Amino acid sequence: LLNHVVLDGYTLNPGDLTWDPLTRLGDVKVYERTPANLVLERARGADVVFTNKSLLTADTLKALAPTLKFIGVLATGYNIVNVVAARKLNIVVSNIPTYGTFSVSQMVFALLLHITQNVGHHCNEVKKGRWAANKDWCFWDTPLTELEGKTMGIIGFGRIGQTTGRMALAFGMKVIAYDIYFKKSPVEGAQMADSVEEVFAQSDVLSLHCNLTDQNKEMVNSSLLRTMKKNAIIINTSRGPLINEKDLADALNSRTIYAAGLDVLSVEPPTSNPLIGAKNCFVTPHIAWATKEARSRLMGIRSEEH
Repeated sequence: LLNHVVLDGYTLNPGDLTWDPLTRLGDVKVYERTPANLVLERARGADVVFTNKSLLTADTLKALAPTLKFIGVLATGYNIVNVVAARKLNIVVSNIPTYGTFSVSQMVFALLLHITQNVGHHCNEVKKGRWAANKDWCFWDTPLTELEGKTMGIIGFGRIGQTTGRMALAFGMKVIAYDIYFKKSPVEGAQMADSVEEVFAQSDVLSLHCNLTDQNKEMVNSSLLRTMKKNAIIINTSRGPLINEKDLADALNSRTIYAAGLDVLSVEPPTSNPLIGAKNCFVTPHIAWATKEARSRLMGIRSEEH
């Protein structure tokens, strides 16, 4: 039997799932979390290592070879593994790009509807007695916005971007997308843009769904933000470093754009971040991927592929 080590299993399975799909494959040692200084010690002797956010550097991989044969990333992105070193050492690296498609797209609209409807705020105001004390039969004290007819701009039109686009179309929104791999839209009713700049300028809602690269790091910056509509809303469920966070905070505080809904930040968990406390900025703690259904799917796909 192969020896398996899970370096940071708590976020995938905090207790509401079972590790049985993996234990059927061999011996499995699960660590809830692994600090950087213990990665090598805990992974030593393993044939298979599973990781979500624990870094596997080139030096670590050299020390683990030739016993280590397979690295299973318990997520979509695999920037936590030095894949160049792994390739040289004949270690297979596999990620899981499909498990959370619907959950992440659903989170896009959870953030967006929170901004456009302010459900939580108005529910709390009812509990405070403001509706009961109101002179009229209804009240609201924040702007309420209808999505029908608005333009949803999507940067990155892969699986999640396309699913988000279909959901936007179901709301009656217009969809414009940019992707370096698509010139013709794979989604009926959506239009492809010729440039990122075009999407920023036309969008009422801008949703980010691209991988993080050296080329697009901090692509959301002051120069592009200044081209957006005053009522624009930015949603990011992709990668925090796609946004220059100081520039976005400044744009929100100066009302250059209207609002932002963010499930990811450049450093997680944050210690100091200008977006926490910025006007009309709503930050959630990287939960788009974490529905029980998505995590269960991830566990099943990981065990089947391995």
